[in-house]
Amino acid sequence: MALDFSLAQFLGRNAPTIDIVDVGAMSLGGQPDYHPLLKSGVARVIGFEPVQAECDKLNAMAGKNHKYLPHFIGDGTERTFHLCNMSMTSSLYEPDSAFLSRFTQLEELTRVVSKEQVKTRRLDDIPEITNIDLLKIDIQGAELDAFKGAQRLLKDAVCVYTEVEFLPMYKNQPLFAEVDAHLRGLGFLLHTFPDGLSGRTFKPVQSVQGPYQPLRQIIWADAIYVKHFMHLEQLSPEKLLKLAIIAHDLCKSYDLVNLVLRVYDKVTGKSLWKPYMTRITGGDPGAPPAYID
Repeated sequence: MALDFSLAQFLGRNAPTIDIVDVGAMSLGGQPDYHPLLKSGVARVIGFEPVQAECDKLNAMAGKNHKYLPHFIGDGTERTFHLCNMSMTSSLYEPDSAFLSRFTQLEELTRVVSKEQVKTRRLDDIPEITNIDLLKIDIQGAELDAFKGAQRLLKDAVCVYTEVEFLPMYKNQPLFAEVDAHLRGLGFLLHTFPDGLSGRTFKPVQSVQGPYQPLRQIIWADAIYVKHFMHLEQLSPEKLLKLAIIAHDLCKSYDLVNLVLRVYDKVTGKSLWKPYMTRITGGDPGAPPAYID
């Protein structure tokens, strides 16, 4: 199978620019989750990181078509920002220290060192954002607030890459069930947990694989949502191509790309599905089933 290629590059001049909005863009030393889209050269990024020092770092490292702003993204209300000893665990929600202390290496990384009253900004109200194709968001429990402040922009998005929590690490935070219901209401379906499920052991037990590894208790995960695959005909041809590129280059969801390109060919009269399937199967796309390893 010839799967190690970029669909964006495969499409060449037909590849559209993908607008990425990154909420909670703090760099943890590695590449961003959407790096495959950056590598293919089709991405334009507007990011938000409210910790000014971290935002300055991002702008210092920013590539072409990247901009980072120090806004607190939410539902537009005034909130209390809890800065923690590890910047990445800071949140608009207060950490539940008693709850976190039950687990190995959670409370120790989520201790509040200062509080600040802040005015949150709705994504729908930020003039620098004219379109979202992919919303990547990780703001420690405040994701649902940000979704509620982006109702207009999310109507045209094709993918949401979000952190979700299954247990309340922060007081009164919305959990996975609430986030999932809201995104489904906006026309998205859960597609995958790209990195699996994450958690911790209950103290004092530790996994032989290290203090950051769970046994059975899951607590959080990254989740990828895509527009409902039964309503793909409602997307414009350009949005269909964007979803196909994200599904291939980012998610490696070749079966989903198959569905998207079939619809694209149907609504445009073009022929992208057959060359794509020939490329990934190395043979005749019309000879089912196509087995992908």
